Amino acid sequence: MRLLLDTHILLWGAAEPERLPNSVGSLIENLENEIVFSAVSLWEIAIKTSRGRDDFRVDAGLLRRRLFENGYAELAITGAHAAALANLPRLHKDPFDRMLVAQATVEGVTLVTGDPAVARYPGPIRLV
Repeated sequence: MRLLLDTHILLWGAAEPERLPNSVGSLIENLENEIVFSAVSLWEIAIKTSRGRDDFRVDAGLLRRRLFENGYAELAITGAHAAALANLPRLHKDPFDRMLVAQATVEGVTLVTGDPAVARYPGPIRLV
């Protein structure tokens, strides 16, 4: 199964693995799963870090390298993803989360999130 990790899941895994639910750890450790991160998450981290947010003090470039070192695949943002945003209901205002949902829908990957607002979207989303 291909799993797209939400930004907070990526951050917890990188900096605070004890915050990851056991179910997420099991998904990541299962060698049958392909773990994917989105360029959207790195964009979100870079923007929020540059604004001085305490919960986003992460070097996006270093995180990206570490994700590759751990066998994660990167999902770029495409025009198809942007176009899919028009079809999403307005359940959540966060543009980064909305793009992750659009990417999961277009690519047919399961978005793994701990955010109940994101999990309200139709499509391949797994709330942990």
